[in-house]
Amino acid sequence: MKDFRLMKQRSEKITALTAYDYPTARLLDESDIDIILVGDSLGMVVLGYQDTTRVTLEEMLHHTRAVARGVKHALLVADMPIHSYDTPEQAVETAKKLVDVGAQAVKLEGGASHVAQIEEITRASIPFMAHIGMLPQSVREEGGYRIKGRTQSEAEALISDARAVEKAGAFSVVLEIVLADIAKQITKAIGIPTIGIGSGEHCDGQILVTHDLIGLFPWFTPKFVSPEARVAEEIRRAARAFVERTRSGGAGR
Repeated sequence: MKDFRLMKQRSEKITALTAYDYPTARLLDESDIDIILVGDSLGMVVLGYQDTTRVTLEEMLHHTRAVARGVKHALLVADMPIHSYDTPEQAVETAKKLVDVGAQAVKLEGGASHVAQIEEITRASIPFMAHIGMLPQSVREEGGYRIKGRTQSEAEALISDARAVEKAGAFSVVLEIVLADIAKQITKAIGIPTIGIGSGEHCDGQILVTHDLIGLFPWFTPKFVSPEARVAEEIRRAARAFVERTRSGGAGR
């Protein structure tokens, strides 16, 4: 975990992407990525849920176990799903289960409100990544996904959250959809790296959902993502070619 602090001090950008299965994890690991996150975003891009609020711990354990088989070099972080860390005791229990199936660190959503959980996890010698800003697990209560830090009070709360998670023992903090200027302020205000998603270029690193990056989930692409590939189109092309070849009697030769 000290390596990431050193990267921040040297202004070296940290790279992170999500994986939910063995082949994707192995491909990312072979691409020199720094961090691979088994995100609860799998609820939408893998399991077909409307949001992350239906993802269970059993599902996270299943996918973390698969990803762990493909990771040799990157730091493997696993998301703690909703209602798996309601108390500090439950948080530690969940974190240990994720570590048991191959995670090297865990992440939960929340800042100052979850300091007790974070302290308990780090006290158990489990590396912890924080997550503040827009919190997908709270999307139903908030009525949608919206940028954070637009008001002075919200900006001050975010900076307080960042300082709180650093003090509680987090080795880094994800800033999701935070106003770029506020993300820059947070990055300067704390000693641990900030890893942004939709939060501008001034964070110490960046993370994306791999399905968004490679165009594998074409039904929705966040505004802040510019896909580097169009994998969904290639899958459709290959499948149609197979269908046509089979129907014309050409397959199987």
